[in-house]
Order: sequence, then structure tokens, then C-alpha cells
Amino acid sequence: MKFFKILFVVLALSAQAFSQQPSAKEIIKKANDLMQGQTNESYMQMSIVRPTWQRTIAFHSWAKGSEFSLVIITDPAKEKGQTFLKRKNEIWNWVPNIQRMIKLPPSMMSQGWMGSDFTNDDLLKAASIVEDYDHTFLGSEVCNGEECYKIKLVPKANAAIVWGSLIKWVSKKGYFQMKTEFYDEDNQLVKTESASAIKNMGDRDIPTHFEIIPADKPGNKTIVDFDKAIFNKPMEDGFFSQQNMKNVR
Repeated sequence: MKFFKILFVVLALSAQAFSQQPSAKEIIKKANDLMQGQTNESYMQMSIVRPTWQRTIAFHSWAKGSEFSLVIITDPAKEKGQTFLKRKNEIWNWVPNIQRMIKLPPSMMSQGWMGSDFTNDDLLKAASIVEDYDHTFLGSEVCNGEECYKIKLVPKANAAIVWGSLIKWVSKKGYFQMKTEFYDEDNQLVKTESASAIKNMGDRDIPTHFEIIPADKPGNKTIVDFDKAIFNKPMEDGFFSQQNMKNVR
């Protein structure tokens, strides 16, 4: 009889622990909210590494929710002032050297931003990893030194997504997105993004160093580093306008 009592207690505690674990979608939402906040403003540097050359681009970005984002290149001088805007379903690029406003078609979202392994979709967050995907647990693994949930994201049928699927490793402590694998529609690995250097940025700890490595291009990678990030600063929708693309600094 004592054995059955112990077994009952073990099963009850296991059931309670399972019920307290957030769902796959809730984990992805927590991870996304950590990096996005209600609004965010960031100063970043991106190094594009190729077998025979390397260059660095500095940029300043603002985002509000999943509908608004604005990015301006601050260095080097050749691209300085070039601006990218996402406003709801439209993506625009202002090129000051030729005084031209260009609307980017959906087909451009999978293209590398400024020649990097970082796509326009990555930069402007055109897709929501919370609402545009279905989420499934694949288990738990240690990734980059963190015990992580391993979660597969598959695009919903009506979502305009450039990827066939994603696999994310999200830390159980802190909800950091430690690693993401990007797959095409044929389930072939396209690139891997790894995160490290957890630092305090404003009111939270986040990964600040990202490396993106394409699967089929040996010697190629893109490195993105956060210099500064500010979260939940009030921003008006009107800030994200074509007019402001020409004036923002």
C-alpha cells in the first residue's frame, strides 16, 4: 500500500510540473517579447565576413510592435543615411545619394540585407514568429551553455513567410533565443544563427552577439553586435513615415 501512495505522489508531482510548463507558443512569445518589448531602439554593428574580404556597417533602428520599424545606416560614409521602413504591410527604402524612394516587393524579403546573410525579413521583422507560425516542442537540449527548449516553427497556411520552417533553442532561464536554424520549403538547412554575450541592456538581460552562418557557403558569416538597446520608450505611429525616413538621424 505504501508503494502505491508513493507512486501516486510522484505521478501527481509530475503532472503538476507538466501543467506548469508554458506551451511552445508561450515560450516563443516570451522570447520574442524579451527582444522586442512594446518598442525598442537599438544601436548595432554588422560585420560581413567573406573568404577574401570583410566590411562593417553601423546602424540605428527603431521598432514598435510587429507593424512598424525604421532602420538608418550611420556608417560607412558611402551608405550613410540610407533608410529602411516597414509600415504595416509595406516596405520602403530611401536612398539619399539618388534621392529616390523605393518600394520593396515581397520577393525581396528573402534577399540579403546590404549583401549580408541577414535578410530583409530578419531586419524588418516582416513576419511574426508568434502569430505567423505553429509551434511544436521537440524536446530539451543544452545550447551555447544554456539548458534550452527546442521548438519547431512551421508557417501557417495563410502566412506570407520566406522560410519552410525554423527550429529554435530558447533558454529555460531567461528565455534567450540561443540558436535558430532556418530551413527552406524542401527542408534543407539554409543558415544558422547563434547568440551569446548575455548583457544588461536597459531594463533586461539579452544576448548581444549574433553570428549567422549560411549552410552552403564555406567561409561566409555575418556578425551582429548590440552596442546599446532601449526598450518601451514611447513612440508615435507617425514616427514611422516616409517623410521621417528622409529626416531621421
